[in-house]
Amino acid sequence: MYAVIRAGGKQYRVAPGDVVKMEKLPAADGDVVEFNDVLAVSGQEGTIGPGAGAVVSGQVMEGGKANKILVFHFKRKKQYKKIYGHRQPFTAVRITEIAFDGERFTAPDLPARKPKKAKPVSAEGEAAPAKSAKGKSKSKPKPKAKKSTAKKAAKGKKK
Repeated sequence: MYAVIRAGGKQYRVAPGDVVKMEKLPAADGDVVEFNDVLAVSGQEGTIGPGAGAVVSGQVMEGGKANKILVFHFKRKKQYKKIYGHRQPFTAVRITEIAFDGERFTAPDLPARKPKKAKPVSAEGEAAPAKSAKGKSKSKPKPKAKKSTAKKAAKGKKK
C-alpha cells in the first residue's frame, strides 16, 4: 500500500510507517499533518489509480537543517572568487495513515522508549569513578620513556 503525494513543490512516494524529509512545514513537533494533494494511490500489489478523495496523514517527528552545500563562484584570470554556503530547512514527517474508498491503512505504533539508567552517585553528589573488581582504578601507569643513544661519529672515507 502506497500513495504519491505533492508537498512543497515536490512529489513523494509514501507508505504507512515511512519517515519522509520534506520542505519545511509550519508545524511543531508532534503535530498531525494531512496531505490532501494525493496524485495516485495503490491499494493492491501491481495496481495504481488516481488519488481523488484520498487523504494521507502524518505526524511531525522533527525539524532541522540539511547538510551544508557550498556555492563557489570563480572567474579565472580576473582575481574573482566568492564562496557561501546554504543549509535547506526540512521537516521530518512519519506517515501514520492513508485513507481512500472507505479503507484505512495505518502504520504500526512506535515502541515506547526505555528510560536511561542513572549512574551511581557518591555521597559528595558527583558521579563515582569506575573501578575494577579489586578496587583499583582502570587507568594503567604510563611506561617510562627510553633514553636516546648518542650517534657514533661517521668514519672518514678510505682512498
